[in-house]
Amino acid sequence: MGTPAVASPRTRPRSASPLRTPRRARRLHPVSRPRRSITLTLLTGLVLLYALVPLLWLLINSTKTQPSLMDSFGLWFSGDFALFSNIGDTLTYDDGVFVRWLLNTLLYVALGAGGATMLAVLGGYALAKFDFPGKRAVFAVIIGAVAVPGTALAVPTFLMFSEMSLTNTPWAVIIPSLISPFGLYLMWVFATDAIPTELLEAARIDGAGEFRTFVSVSLPLLAPGMVTVLLFSMVHTWNNYFLPLIMLKDPDWYPLTLGLKSWNDQAATAGGEAIFNLVITGSLLTIIPLIAAFLLLQRYWQSGLSAGSVKQ
Repeated sequence: MGTPAVASPRTRPRSASPLRTPRRARRLHPVSRPRRSITLTLLTGLVLLYALVPLLWLLINSTKTQPSLMDSFGLWFSGDFALFSNIGDTLTYDDGVFVRWLLNTLLYVALGAGGATMLAVLGGYALAKFDFPGKRAVFAVIIGAVAVPGTALAVPTFLMFSEMSLTNTPWAVIIPSLISPFGLYLMWVFATDAIPTELLEAARIDGAGEFRTFVSVSLPLLAPGMVTVLLFSMVHTWNNYFLPLIMLKDPDWYPLTLGLKSWNDQAATAGGEAIFNLVITGSLLTIIPLIAAFLLLQRYWQSGLSAGSVKQ
């Protein structure tokens, strides 16, 4: 009895399996969430209105005369346009004291905010690129100083400056403005990621000293962070009110914030309503330099805020 023939693998019939049709790749459509989008749009619109309506009110009412300021609607222009005459009256009122306050504010910003930025850059670079005993303790002190509000330190600062006979002088405003714990912390974080350690080592191998390495290599890389710290310090010094309030008694050394507050108090008294339009125009002139600074340095500020958010 012969053995049954075995089909070779080549001639073996394939099992009748059903043919599989290739599947088409499913297209992933983004999940639309109209309710969430509408909610976010409404919230963004409310925040935008909250920020722009006071500015719009200030701009509109600075174009009105004193009589039309009291008789017209606050969010629309009146028949007369008195912006330039209001600016002239603001700059010349009371022997040009507004110009004096503006120069005082520029002095406080140049020395206070500029000095705070320089100290933050030096301290942040040293903390980021040098190792020394007690570094963690310094970090804890800086974080603690950031958490303490400036108003809590105003009275002790006044008592200390009073003992040194520095109250009612510009130094009572400039010296406290030199300390910026938040700026120091920001420069520390920025310098850690912005300056490669290998680049510093290469400069030292080439024979460059620490000062030359800092000026020629590190300082250009720290420019975005410097601008960011400068903007924060400038806004803080420009809008500072409570510290000059307790430190200064002579109106000749008032900054703009304190000077406009004195004008507003005068306008609130009987017979002082005639200068209320000057208070509004002076407030408009006060915010113009800040807006210009942010517009001119916006690209450096944005890059400085985003630096260090993604590690490479």
